[in-house]
Amino acid sequence: MPTVNQLVRKGRSKSTKKTKAPALGFTNNGMGRYAGRLRRRDGAPQKRGVATQVKTVTPRKPNSALRKVARVRLSNGMEVTAYIPGEGHNLQEHSVVLIRGGRVRDLPGVRYHIVRGTLDTQGVRDRKQGRSKYGAKKPK
Repeated sequence: MPTVNQLVRKGRSKSTKKTKAPALGFTNNGMGRYAGRLRRRDGAPQKRGVATQVKTVTPRKPNSALRKVARVRLSNGMEVTAYIPGEGHNLQEHSVVLIRGGRVRDLPGVRYHIVRGTLDTQGVRDRKQGRSKYGAKKPK
């Protein structure tokens, strides 16, 4: 156990928490010789990116399906894998998408979700309940 004098000299160090969505915490600095990626202290709630590849992957052990994912190059230069939620989608290569944090538990390495109903991503068609999460408009 440290003495009071040792604590005055050194102090307790704060333990740093590892972020669950690291790509949202970087911003691209394109200014001259300082160009490169900067780590932002607070991060961003969403990021814009361009889909470079759209594919289906199979989930981990107890589950079986074809989950739709997209490889996305973000505006900060990073490339991440993002899940496309809902039934059916209109995404293809070069689609501009908005991603948010949130992992998919049965897909290893997928830490982000694509936001439906924004930019080039259409909302889920004929969705009646839970529409807000899938970018679906209120039916007439």
